[in-house]
Amino acid sequence: MEWHQVLAFVAAVIPLTLVPGTSFTLVTQQVIAGSRADGVRAALGSACGLLVHATFAAVGLSALVMSSAQALTAVKLLGGIYLIWLGVTTWRSTRRGVQPAVRRRWRLPWAQLGGFGQGLWSNVLNPKAASVYLTLVPQFLTSSRPIAPQMATLAIAHVAVVLVWLLFWTSVVATARTAIDTPRFRRGMSRLTGAVLVALGIRTATAS
Repeated sequence: MEWHQVLAFVAAVIPLTLVPGTSFTLVTQQVIAGSRADGVRAALGSACGLLVHATFAAVGLSALVMSSAQALTAVKLLGGIYLIWLGVTTWRSTRRGVQPAVRRRWRLPWAQLGGFGQGLWSNVLNPKAASVYLTLVPQFLTSSRPIAPQMATLAIAHVAVVLVWLLFWTSVVATARTAIDTPRFRRGMSRLTGAVLVALGIRTATAS
């Protein structure tokens, strides 16, 4: 692709990336509840989720989902339920005296992947992430050239933008947590991010 096409695409996705959303909230939750490394893993998982959408779009699977009302509704509901589950478990983790056995009942099959798995699935099940590759990306593709290499180039550029922002935010949150690292602060931030995740899940599941 021409370099100016890539730069134009980067300029278009930067505002979308900077708007706080699921990945932003999830990274915050991982750093507050765990460590900087957990935030980094969540950021990497979110980036890999974008690569999944780029691959689906390249082979036409995302277009099929977006063109089918039933399929899109199913994806929205799955994504919403997943985010609500993350928010509820984040909130529950702040309760004192919760036994490990109780926590295990809330674990999903991919929960053992930790921050990376949560970041990955939060984007894979996010219809808005898919829509970027079905509405925005095609505007920067040249029909006379092979689509797959162009899609790969734009996906890598998108991932780079997202990673730079999320890793920067991870450092900001980790620094702030070090400065005011108290149990009360952790509980308060975990409850806040849990509530935001639930709200994002409801919005995802009910968005028209």
